[in-house]
Amino acid sequence: MPAVLPGDYAYHQLMKTFASEAEPAFETPEEQHYVWGQSWGCDNDVGQLRLVVMHRPGEEFRTVDPSKWDEDLGAYCDRQAGWYWRGPGTPDIEKMQEQHDDLVRVLEAEGARVEMLSQVPPEKFKTMATRDSIVAVPGGAIICRLGARVRRGEEAAATRKVAELGMPILRTIHGTGIFEGGSFALIDKKTAVVGIGGRCNEEGARQVEEVLRAMGIDLLRVHLAGYRQHIDGAFTMIDVDTALVSTTLLPHWFLEELKARGIRAIDILPEDDAFTPNCLAVRPGRVIISETSEATLERLDKAGIDVIPIAYKNVYASGGGIHCTTAPLIRDPV
Repeated sequence: MPAVLPGDYAYHQLMKTFASEAEPAFETPEEQHYVWGQSWGCDNDVGQLRLVVMHRPGEEFRTVDPSKWDEDLGAYCDRQAGWYWRGPGTPDIEKMQEQHDDLVRVLEAEGARVEMLSQVPPEKFKTMATRDSIVAVPGGAIICRLGARVRRGEEAAATRKVAELGMPILRTIHGTGIFEGGSFALIDKKTAVVGIGGRCNEEGARQVEEVLRAMGIDLLRVHLAGYRQHIDGAFTMIDVDTALVSTTLLPHWFLEELKARGIRAIDILPEDDAFTPNCLAVRPGRVIISETSEATLERLDKAGIDVIPIAYKNVYASGGGIHCTTAPLIRDPV
């Protein structure tokens, strides 16, 4: 029988032999594969899209009661129950499903795996805008905290899906923080931007910044004008060095910052649909975008951007576009 060393001595020898190791960092491919089975997250907004979370519109849209028109708000609305619908007429669920299904088919044809949310609260018809609940960064996910009470609770379905997939959760926005994914973008692997406004406050941005700081990613803050909700209504990366922008909705300093970083800014033409910037890059320079944005489509084609125009007008009626209704979880590095 081997000799038994004194307890404290043996313990310390074990601790020296099996010492803690801070390196490699959590989000490195080596550590991700060892602990989590694969590399998770996104360090850019344009690399080949591999995994995306969506929610097919369904029975939750029957919450909209056509007898509840609110003249002051110009929308179908129940202030007490906490829902509103701004679309022309009530939801055409079948047409929304058809267009949503077409987007799924395009994504799969472009090499992305699509995962659907489950156990969605029956009255939460804004859940289709999955981007707002989950933000993927290198190594894992940030679970957001939605601003409006009409949407509060959508985060739970997103959290269950991320956990089901085995993706690490790096942070859940908590306390008085508010942060929605539609107001977040990665300009490159070392720079992100957040839109501060009605759906993201400074405390939410601070919590996101804490996560990014550990990865060496800087966070730029753009204060959105008026009651604008998300930055993806004015800024979307579509190639490693190209962004689709609305120069009338973004501050001068940010446009100059993009120029200084060598980012080509393609301006959205005013005659096009308001959802034009709400598009999605599936790989560098290849973008799914609304077919209603004809003038901008022509401009993108001349700029060498490969576009995939799709019909999405009925989904837009819910207040969310192509970018809103897709939550990327994995992209290739660029």
